[in-house]
Amino acid sequence: MSERRIVVRQSGVHGKGVFAAVPIATGERLIEYKGERISWKEALRRHPHNPDEPNHTFYFALDDGDVIDGKVKGNSARWINHSCAPNCEAEEIEGHVYIHALRDIAEGEELFYDYGLVIDAKQTKKLKREYECRCGARKCRGTMLAPPDDDKSAKGAKASKGKTKKKK
Repeated sequence: MSERRIVVRQSGVHGKGVFAAVPIATGERLIEYKGERISWKEALRRHPHNPDEPNHTFYFALDDGDVIDGKVKGNSARWINHSCAPNCEAEEIEGHVYIHALRDIAEGEELFYDYGLVIDAKQTKKLKREYECRCGARKCRGTMLAPPDDDKSAKGAKASKGKTKKKK
């Protein structure tokens, strides 16, 4: 895995994004999502409360209940944006999260994965707006939250970069 295959620059979807610097093949592992490993309790304590983006974090929830905080000791993986029609997927392997290509990706194409955020609250219209999706995909859900029936099977964040990551 080499970050030289990917570059960070401004995204048309949201803020910064990660783009393929070279053609990428289906199944190729691109980068590990890095950051400080913390407890959910610590993640909640650190949670930013920016009124402009109250739910923006670089958290990635792990299966064991811990969280990777990509804001601390993180890498460029934290800038991969959400899409309802992703070209990448986040996969947890032995406590590490790796991003790999779901299909061939052309040089210059932005990388996306479905954050599939899971939160412990009813998905109201207001809540969906708070986690608004801007991907522009033909079948966009309009939110970065996991569909209600996928809540139990979704990998990822409890309302955080879920990234199953969530990045806003």
